[in-house]
Amino acid sequence: MDDKAKSPISLLVALLLLFLSLTSSAFYLLKKEHAKTQDLQEKLEDLNTRQRISEAKLQESGKTISLLELRLQEAKSQIDILTSDLQQEKTTKNQALSEIEQLRQDLQQQKSLRSNLETKFNQAQDDVKKIQAQLAELESKKSELEAKIKDLEAKEQNVELGEIVVNPEGESKAETGEKTDSIGQLQGKVLVVNKDYNFAVISLGSKDGIGIGNIFSVYRNNKYLGDIKIEKIHDSMAAAGFVTKDIKGIINEGDQVLRKTR
Repeated sequence: MDDKAKSPISLLVALLLLFLSLTSSAFYLLKKEHAKTQDLQEKLEDLNTRQRISEAKLQESGKTISLLELRLQEAKSQIDILTSDLQQEKTTKNQALSEIEQLRQDLQQQKSLRSNLETKFNQAQDDVKKIQAQLAELESKKSELEAKIKDLEAKEQNVELGEIVVNPEGESKAETGEKTDSIGQLQGKVLVVNKDYNFAVISLGSKDGIGIGNIFSVYRNNKYLGDIKIEKIHDSMAAAGFVTKDIKGIINEGDQVLRKTR
């Protein structure tokens, strides 16, 4: 064949080879793309599966969240109740502490009052003992005085009363055995003096005509000492209290007494 006949054939072969090459390349690319597509589909399915799983988990999580929110709400409600109870408990505790403090103060006050009462009671017991001792002493003195009065009453007939006369110039007369002076004033003498209880016993009694409230002046050696007042009367003697304060320290047994007319 000549060269002109070979050229189209060569071109056709070249085109055929090129077509085959392109077809092969296209097939390879198509196959590769198909593989990619299949891989993408698998990945997509995997993603879909994961999405469905995630959605299921999400729904489960939503349910869990809802449940947790419900539990949280319940917990908040319980917390509010516990807070209220705690506040009430604190209030009750504070009230209890306040009452305990008040009771402690009351107890302290009661202890103080008890201590004061015990002190006063002990003091009262001491006072009672002192009073009992004084009563015993008074009873003893009373017994002694009654014995002395009885002895004086028994000896009254032998008691000689002195006479004293006080004239306007302050001069005195000699003593006599009479119970009245020259102007008829009743006179006698001091038999007993009790300075602890402020009284004296004189040698004049109801038979001498004296009465409760009569005032007698006391003299010693014609010197005026003070006045006494009749408070208790027996037949032959009488008890008289001290009218003036000065007489208590100076009156003695044997001093003379003269009834005042006015």
